[in-house]
Amino acid sequence: MQAVVTHLVRTIALRYGKLHGLYVKLCKPMGDEYAEYLRRHGNLYAIGEHCSILTSTVFTDPQYVRIGNNVHFSSCTLIGHDGSIAMLNRAYNAKLDSVGKIDIRDNVFIGFNAIVLPNVTIGPNAIVAAGAVVTKDVAEGDIVAGVPARPIGRVENLVKKLQTSTQILPWADLIHQREGGFDAELEPQLLKQRVAHFYGPTG
Repeated sequence: MQAVVTHLVRTIALRYGKLHGLYVKLCKPMGDEYAEYLRRHGNLYAIGEHCSILTSTVFTDPQYVRIGNNVHFSSCTLIGHDGSIAMLNRAYNAKLDSVGKIDIRDNVFIGFNAIVLPNVTIGPNAIVAAGAVVTKDVAEGDIVAGVPARPIGRVENLVKKLQTSTQILPWADLIHQREGGFDAELEPQLLKQRVAHFYGPTG
């Protein structure tokens, strides 16, 4: 019965944009599915192909956000406006406005608890580290970290480093068998080998 309810909620959510809270809680969509939900019903300016967005990602002003192809979000926040404006308008009897676009180009990863502020362009081919606060543009190929975010490396160098380190892993053969980023059949074997490597054989 639960499978039928889950299927019905997923269908209604993806087709009509209804039951969002129930959809997230009951269906627990993976990042690629939730990106498709946001493409249809998230009011983003634009979103490309092959994206992954966790349900915990926050878009305060989705209409100002453009997302390219192969963009992956961890649990992060994208803020399109300055929240102090209402207070300043009242305090100073002013009529102020402060909003901006967030333009994320192709092949970008934004890490856990990162915050992206208005008037920022990221990438292409860039990584925003966990916890970073992005206050200005991230150049093509840069890895940025810190508060405020600053360049700490280049993506092309990271790829070379990871290629070298992956080749010597005890489970490298399983990684090479993967089709895409996640393979449900291989994951239990990978988990077992990794845990044995990290902590020794269990017994």
